[in-house]
Amino acid sequence: MYQCCVDVCIKILAYGGVHYIGIIGLNVIKANDYMNVILQALAQVSPFRDFFLREENYAGVKPPPGDQNIIVVQRLGELCRKLWNQHSFKAHVSPHEMLQAVSSVSKKRFKITRQGDPVEFLSWLLNTLHIGLGGTKKSGSSVVHDVFQGAIRIYTKRIPAEDGDVTVDTSLYKEEVTESPFLYVTLDLPPPPLYQDELEKNIIPQVALFDLLKKFDGMTEKDYKTHRELFIKRFEITKLPPYLILFIKRFTKNNFYIEKNPTIVNFPIQDIDMAEFLSSDTAVQDAHPHTTYDLLANICHDGPAEAGKGTYRVHLRHKGTNQWFELQDLHVTELLPQMITLAEAYVQIWELKRDSDVDGANNMSTTTEHDS
Repeated sequence: MYQCCVDVCIKILAYGGVHYIGIIGLNVIKANDYMNVILQALAQVSPFRDFFLREENYAGVKPPPGDQNIIVVQRLGELCRKLWNQHSFKAHVSPHEMLQAVSSVSKKRFKITRQGDPVEFLSWLLNTLHIGLGGTKKSGSSVVHDVFQGAIRIYTKRIPAEDGDVTVDTSLYKEEVTESPFLYVTLDLPPPPLYQDELEKNIIPQVALFDLLKKFDGMTEKDYKTHRELFIKRFEITKLPPYLILFIKRFTKNNFYIEKNPTIVNFPIQDIDMAEFLSSDTAVQDAHPHTTYDLLANICHDGPAEAGKGTYRVHLRHKGTNQWFELQDLHVTELLPQMITLAEAYVQIWELKRDSDVDGANNMSTTTEHDS
C-alpha cells in the first residue's frame, strides 16, 4: 500500500492545503524540535523508510527478556506509516507515541520538555534500532548498518613529552593502525576569530565543505590531547555507506557554558565526490565504483547555543519532484536550493548516486482529494 507510491509525485489535498506525502509537519509538544528534525530526515532515506513501512519486516524479531528496544522499532514503524500515508487528511501528524517510547527506553535521557542535541539523539536512535532489530557487531546485521555504516582507518602516533625520559621504550611511539566502523563522521569547524573590530563583527566566517572533509584524506594530521599524553591522528575512509551522515561540530561544551561556532559551511547540493578521501588500497578502490553523493537532508540550528534558546529546522529534498522544502515542526514551506547553504548546517544526510538511479518518477503526478 505504501511502497507503491513512495518517492513519486503524489499530492494530498488535506486540511491545511496541498502537500506531498512524506513532506509533512510534526507536532511540537513543547521542546521536541531536536527530535522532530531527526525523524523527518530519516523518513526520507528510502531503504531505511521502506523497511519500517512494512511491519512484517520486523514483526518476527524476538527480543531478549526485559529488552525494550523493540518498542522504539515498532513506534518508528507506526510514525513512518503516518508520514507516508496517501490517505491522510491532515497536513501534519503527531509523533507523541514515538517520543513517549524514546523517553521511556532512554530512561528520560531525551525528553519532550527539555531541548536536547539532535546528534546525541540520532546516535542513540540508530544504535537502539540496530539492537532492537537483533543487530550485532557484525557488519550488515540490520537495516541500520546496511544503510548508514561505513568504515575508516585510523593512524595514531603517540608524541613523547618534551621533558620525557629518553630511556622510555621507543616502540611505544610507533604509529598504530586501527579500523573502525561509523554511522556518521564528525567534521571540525575552524575556530572563529577571537578578537574582532567593529567591521569584522559584521563578517560571518565561512569554510568550504571540502576543506572540512580533508580530515579524511589520509595525510592531514590532527592533535588529540589527554590529561597526560598527546596523540597525532590521520584518517582515511575504507568503506562508503549508501547514505553518508555528516556531523558538523558546531558546539563546544564545558562545565560552565556552551559556545556556538557561527561559521557558515559552503557546499554544493549535488555531486560531491568522496573518491579522494578513500584509501588508495586496491581492494578499497575496487569495492567503490560509485563515490558521488547528492544532498538529501540538511538540519540547521538558529539562535543562541543554550538549550531552549535556539531552534532546529530541516531542509528536505522531495525525490519525486526534486523540490526542496523547509520543515520546522508543523510548518512546511517550499525552499529555493540557493537558500540551503546560508543556514548554519549541523547534520547532513547525503545519498550515494548509482548508475541505476532513474528519475522517471519525476513525471508521475497524482492528487488525492479528501472530503472535509
